Amino acid sequence: MTASASTADSGGRRRFIAPPRDAVEAACFAQPIYAGLGGFRDLMVAPDWPTVAALDARLALPDKHLVEQDATLLADGLHYETRIAGRGQIATRADNWHDLFNALVWARYPSIKQALNRQQCRHIAAMAPGQRNRAQAALTQFDETGVIVRVRDPALLGAWDRHDWPALFVEGAGHWRNGGIAVAAVIGHALLEQALLPERLLVGKCVVVQGDDDAAAIAVAARAITDGALLTDPLELRPLPLAGIPGWHVHQGAGFYAQVEYFRPLREGRVYPAALL
Repeated sequence: MTASASTADSGGRRRFIAPPRDAVEAACFAQPIYAGLGGFRDLMVAPDWPTVAALDARLALPDKHLVEQDATLLADGLHYETRIAGRGQIATRADNWHDLFNALVWARYPSIKQALNRQQCRHIAAMAPGQRNRAQAALTQFDETGVIVRVRDPALLGAWDRHDWPALFVEGAGHWRNGGIAVAAVIGHALLEQALLPERLLVGKCVVVQGDDDAAAIAVAARAITDGALLTDPLELRPLPLAGIPGWHVHQGAGFYAQVEYFRPLREGRVYPAALL
């Protein structure tokens, strides 16, 4: 991460700073990570930002509205998630990549976003003010960096279980190319924002569904979240180095998969859940 792409917050953590709109070339959105948002390409490549009102009108979200986040809106004192559930208002910052991608994910995958919001509100209501549980952490991680992966044959997960990245991505490249394993949806709007710098090596936090149809996999994940059977703990999420997927990064030559700081070995004792059915 370069200094121009991040800054430290008050706690010393690195916070990503997206490039200005006029610094992002249209070719950036040809990356596979943006494939699910193809219907909104004009909103990403246009030279000027859409206003929040224009974006709301264009997306026409069912039972929800994008509302510009300003002092007047925040004066209601509501939590971001409870405002969505109670008033149907999604607080959205103007001229902001992160919030633009959040809005586009709402439009593209409403069942997932609605399920995440319902579960967040359920946990907010059960927790003391200012406290968060592990389910909320899992829901937030998936909202920000989540990916739904579908797999035809669950035996293909063996290499992933072991963090045997060459086996998953190199020896297993044919499975990625023929749809035996595939990204069904990129949910994480933080991932979409960070991909504005195409050289970045991104890691998705994944839910895996058995099947060979993207829409069906998304529906299965949405139901599991709604039922509270999924995203109860961050350890349920499988890390996936997205740049390792064949065709997802320009530098996949010799030595690429040997970068242990990115393609990390399995931590002792870490076990991943089976694919959803």
